Amino acid sequence: MTNSLILTVILLFFGLLMVISYLTSRNASNDTFFTGNRRSPWYLVAFGMIGSTISGVTFISVPGEVGNTGWTYLQFLLGNFVGYWIIALVLIPLYYKLRLVSIYTYLDQRFGLRSYKTGAFFFLLSQTIGASFRLYLAAGVLQLAFFDALGIPFWLTVLLTLLLIWIYTHRAGIKTVVWTDSLQTLFILGAVGMTIWVISEQLDLSAGGLVETVANHPYSRIFDWDWQSKTNFFKQFLAGLGIVITINGLDQNMMQKNLTCKTQQDAQKNIYWFSLAFIIANLLFLCLGVMLYFFVQQKGLAIPERSDDLFPMLAMQYFGPLAGALFLLGILAAAYSSADSALTALTTSFCIDFLNIDAEANNSKATRFKVHIAFSLLVFLVIVLFRIINDESVVTAVFRVAGYTYGPLLGLFTFGILTKRQVKDRYVPIVGLLSPVLSLVIDRNSESWLGGYQFGFELLLLNGLLTFIGLLLLTKKHTNENNATLPRT
Repeated sequence: MTNSLILTVILLFFGLLMVISYLTSRNASNDTFFTGNRRSPWYLVAFGMIGSTISGVTFISVPGEVGNTGWTYLQFLLGNFVGYWIIALVLIPLYYKLRLVSIYTYLDQRFGLRSYKTGAFFFLLSQTIGASFRLYLAAGVLQLAFFDALGIPFWLTVLLTLLLIWIYTHRAGIKTVVWTDSLQTLFILGAVGMTIWVISEQLDLSAGGLVETVANHPYSRIFDWDWQSKTNFFKQFLAGLGIVITINGLDQNMMQKNLTCKTQQDAQKNIYWFSLAFIIANLLFLCLGVMLYFFVQQKGLAIPERSDDLFPMLAMQYFGPLAGALFLLGILAAAYSSADSALTALTTSFCIDFLNIDAEANNSKATRFKVHIAFSLLVFLVIVLFRIINDESVVTAVFRVAGYTYGPLLGLFTFGILTKRQVKDRYVPIVGLLSPVLSLVIDRNSESWLGGYQFGFELLLLNGLLTFIGLLLLTKKHTNENNATLPRT
């Protein structure tokens, strides 16, 4: 790919985002930024959520990982599907009944102020690190593909990236994100679909031959029944279920989009249809993964040492300028569809949960403006820190540790929804801190303690269970006005 083609793709992408921002931000208020005025069409939210769940990490890693674990990722996706339906049936009605802007306000109403702040804090921590990590990987691809050749340093690439996100989201916030996510989803799916077509053309495969190649390839193996394996079906399925409930249903980033729908029924329809579309979209990624490895085998090419490098290498060097441009467009869309909503959610949570801003009042727009800038700078600093560390294993470990902090959210919400017990609110932050630490210790020693058992994604469920047990130990008795048996003070 030539530098002029890359620059054209980048300018076209951001130009479209700026046009959408202009159209969606007219007469924008605080309520527009935080809730989209609760007027988003459910089908638009559903389509856009596909892009926001497919980060730059997913875009690059899922096709490459097919060479390591086949299609066992589909087991995880099946758990996701069930998890989304639980969100639609349990969490959506709760959030709409309470008319929440920040979903962590529920914890204040259910347990008390410290539980509320604990949940919001863990979200801010997890989302800051997670968003930084995903954008760090995407910025690295852009740096290698284009900006290194122009002599632009990495820190300036990241700064420009975040500045552009801030420009198109700072006025209308989540309303703009709902529309830009839909555009970015179109780019992501288009990039994957067109890349599969390019591969089939280069290998002279018909549509039937393409389907046969994917279906019969050894990498298309789905199920793993070895209980000690990290890709065991039950581990993957349960982990997929738990992670979706936590990272989507209990995450302000994802749920803020759902809460922009007009009614509870619209939000539920959004989840139902999105859950199906999400599976189909990821099947495209898995098919792409098989075709990438098949292409390498047919052409006698060397497979990169890191599976994450396979898709970028082939797209930029072997598939021609069209596929290279589509790959760049796809990675841009995947990175920005997760980063823009993350910055909006971080701003929303901090404003509502810690500054107690009224979402419908416009006298605090200046404060919201400053918070949005502050989180953009914070993400910039974290990404630059990752670059200074310059050790991928360390950076990945930091991202993994951030994932541990979703466990307390799972435990808090599960305890609040499934029980009527009250807790000693002042001790909840201690439980929130201890649960991830205990989970980490158990994970590091599971093979020796549990007869060779290795934790995979289901470690999140253990983390949530430890939080649940800790809250149970903090239960206090309480009697309500009607003398019904409830947890007491």
